[in-house]
Amino acid sequence: MKEADIERLKKEQKPLPANWRSRLVQLKQKRGHKENQLLVSGANGSAFRIIVRQSDTNPLDFSAILACVLPDSNKSFILRRYNGKSHEHTNPLEAKTFYDYHIHEITERYQDSPHKDETFARPTDRYSNLAEAIDCLIIDCGFELPSEPQRRLFR
Repeated sequence: MKEADIERLKKEQKPLPANWRSRLVQLKQKRGHKENQLLVSGANGSAFRIIVRQSDTNPLDFSAILACVLPDSNKSFILRRYNGKSHEHTNPLEAKTFYDYHIHEITERYQDSPHKDETFARPTDRYSNLAEAIDCLIIDCGFELPSEPQRRLFR
């Protein structure tokens, strides 16, 4: 996938349902962590999945993920992953290692390597917990917040 295609998917408008946050943060117990997902349709017909995970034992071990669902399939690929500060990360092609909150992104360069497509990551100071990581994902990736119900001007 070319960089322009990646950017197009990331920027595609993705309207969120009215109760998106309450649906997403109701995490379900898995083995060693809690997780939930929310499917969202993009304005251009693409299907996306937001996945959130939180470790049972380490509050710094979390991920907020944007995945693109392949057409006519239940398979998906990760466009972005907002990780906690629970482990050291290395960008192998750049030979750079760091220990910080970090944002993974799919790149054309890593797709052409033996590593995962979304191996490349940049350190960030924009969030320090899962809720803030979700907010960054929403801001960065073309999501449209639902309109607030209009309040009555006159009672």
